[in-house]
Amino acid sequence: MPWKGEKNPYKIWLSEIILQQTRVEQGVEYYKRFLEAFPTVQDLARAPQQKVFKYWEGLGYYNRCRNLIETAKTIAATYKGQFPSTYAEIRQLKGIGPYTAAAIASFAFDLPHAVVDGNVERVLARYFGISTPVDTSAGKKLYTELAGSLLPAKQPGNYNQGIMDFGAVICKPRNPKCTICIQRKDCQAYRHGWTDSLPVKGKAGAKRRRWLNYFILETKEDKVYIRQRKGKDIWEGLYEFVLWETEQPIREDEILQSAFVREVFGKHSLTVRHISKTYRQELSHQTIQGRFITIRPEKPLANLKGYLAVDKRDLPEYAFPKFINAWLLDPSPVQSLF
Repeated sequence: MPWKGEKNPYKIWLSEIILQQTRVEQGVEYYKRFLEAFPTVQDLARAPQQKVFKYWEGLGYYNRCRNLIETAKTIAATYKGQFPSTYAEIRQLKGIGPYTAAAIASFAFDLPHAVVDGNVERVLARYFGISTPVDTSAGKKLYTELAGSLLPAKQPGNYNQGIMDFGAVICKPRNPKCTICIQRKDCQAYRHGWTDSLPVKGKAGAKRRRWLNYFILETKEDKVYIRQRKGKDIWEGLYEFVLWETEQPIREDEILQSAFVREVFGKHSLTVRHISKTYRQELSHQTIQGRFITIRPEKPLANLKGYLAVDKRDLPEYAFPKFINAWLLDPSPVQSLF
C-alpha cells in the first residue's frame, strides 16, 4: 500500500478519507490518481469542484468528497497551505473524526493518540473478551479508552500501525490465524472459543427501498437534459437526468399517461424510444432500483427549470453516481420502441 510509512499529513489524510467505506484494492488506484491530479493540498483547494467530483466518481459516500474540498480550502486559507500539527486543530477540520485525526496526528507527527479502527476493535474485543457491541455509544467509549490506555509513550505511530496490521493480517474477521498468533496464550476469545462471535455488533435497521425512474430526454440536436442534485440526500452535488421517484415500478403503458409526465413535459407529443432493464445498487442504509426511459419530444421543449441541455458527447465531463454510470456503460434497452 503506497501510504504505508508515509509522514506527509496531506497524503495520510487523503488515504484515510478514501479508505472510509472503500476496499483497499479499490482505494489504491483512486489514491494514486488523486495525487497525480492534486499533488498538494493547495492544488486540491484551487481545483474546480466539478473536477474533484469527477476524480472521486465511483467511490460513493460523496459527502466525503465535499468535506475533502472544504477542508483543503480551510488549510489553504487559514493555515497557509500547511497541515495543522496538533490533534485539536486537526479534529476541527471538516469531515475529520476522532479516528482520522488520531491517524494523522500519530503517523505524521508521532503524537500519542490511539487509532481505533475496525481492525483494532477486533483485536481488543477478542484479546480481552469484550462483549459490548462496538457500534454503540458505550462500545465506542470503552474501546477508545482501552486503546488509549495501551498506547506507549514512545513511537505511538509505529504501535498504531502495528496493531492495525495485526488485525488485518493475523486477527482477521474470518479465518483468523490463531495457530500462528503469538498472543493466543492470553487471548480470551481463543481460550474460550469466542473467536467467531467477537466483536459483537448491534442489530442493523431495515433498509429504505427507493425506485428511481430516470427520463433521458433527447433533443433532435443530440442533447440531453441533466441537473445537479441539491439538498441533503444521496449523491448531493452529482448530476442526474430528469427524475421521477415512485414507490414501485411503473408499467410501460402508463408512463406517458402519468401525472408526472403531463406536469413536467406539458402537452408536447412524446415518443418513448426505449426502456432499460432494471438497475440496482445497495447503499449502506438504502436499496436503490430503477430504470432509464429514453424519450424524444416532437417539438423543442421550453427549458426545464434547473436542468441543463448538454451534448451527449460531453456527458463524460460530468460526475454521475454509480447507479447512473452503470446505465451509461451499458445503455442497451430491454424494450425498444423505435
